[in-house]
Amino acid sequence: MKMKKLSALILAAVMAFTMAACGSNDDSSAGKDDGESKTTEDSSGGEADASGSEDDSGAADASSDADEPDDSGSNMLELNVAYMPNYASLWSVLTGMDQGYFEEEGLSIKLWEFADGPSEIAAMEGGSIDLAYIGHGAHRLCINGQAAIFAPSSVHSTDKIIMLSSHGMEKIEDIKGKKVAYSAGSSSETALNSALAAAGLTMDDIEAYEMDATNMVAAMNSGSVDACTAWNPYSNQILENNKDDAIELEFSTDAVNLSSWICTPDYAKENKEVLVRFSRALYKAMQYASQEDNWDYAVGLYAKQCAKDKEACLVETGDATWFSSDDVKNGIADNTMQDYYTKQQKMFIESGDVEGEVPLEDYILFDVMEEALGS
Repeated sequence: MKMKKLSALILAAVMAFTMAACGSNDDSSAGKDDGESKTTEDSSGGEADASGSEDDSGAADASSDADEPDDSGSNMLELNVAYMPNYASLWSVLTGMDQGYFEEEGLSIKLWEFADGPSEIAAMEGGSIDLAYIGHGAHRLCINGQAAIFAPSSVHSTDKIIMLSSHGMEKIEDIKGKKVAYSAGSSSETALNSALAAAGLTMDDIEAYEMDATNMVAAMNSGSVDACTAWNPYSNQILENNKDDAIELEFSTDAVNLSSWICTPDYAKENKEVLVRFSRALYKAMQYASQEDNWDYAVGLYAKQCAKDKEACLVETGDATWFSSDDVKNGIADNTMQDYYTKQQKMFIESGDVEGEVPLEDYILFDVMEEALGS
């Protein structure tokens, strides 16, 4: 494989264009791999504060106290919850906070921003984060035993790749021999593998450059790479910064790309009732925000949280199918949800990210889902 770390050329280009990238509407500077993150706290169930703040260490003190709330609401349990700065991560949790659904369950939510799922899981393992949202790529870590899934969030069956037309690229097959940026261990890597498969190619047929999402934006802006597989908000930022050059190709795959809510296995063993309470509030929010008539409302919360332009954020509502609580409940009853996760696992086995088949019950908490849904 022609795998390369960032060369001096790429690093120079990234540094040269970082200032331009940071000047966009996207807040892409927070959420570093060391767990440092922007935080938003909501203890009243009211509208989330989009300003955020950091403590001295850049990490939250996790709580595992599962005390029940009293009638006065004074015994609120604070949960440190990790998210990524995109609509897929925030559509339901911000709705739940704004509508007061978590407060009804005696929960105070403190949001912490991260760049990707593996960083979130590392923070959970370190004890600074209780619960987290992950995209497709980090599910392999769940299958390998590092985290447990307690609620599904959304699904999509297409992937996208962004190419620079000025570099002689118009179709997926044009990535052969090109410099392609991706983020390892995330949905970005999954999308790149899918694009290569769709083009009848392998990693050996390209120059693959591994980098984080913010550097990917700068590398595409500078033209240091020819293509990339990013996710929102980074993909939208690349397209916006390169309006006359960047093209985004969407292609169908046999993949099932899921997003889910997770915790560590130890947290799940010790705090099942907390997971049920959080999930119950989350499902109420999903039932409301999954309805197309309410997308504008949910996007407004997301745009404020991440200090983005609301109109620019609306495009992200087309990124996936957003599960309602009815979708989850009926999907468990007719095995649709189980089939999604089974197919996802097979993808990771075929890619070599998972060694062999693992029973779904080993890492998916269907009992928590069913109890929270009243099944």
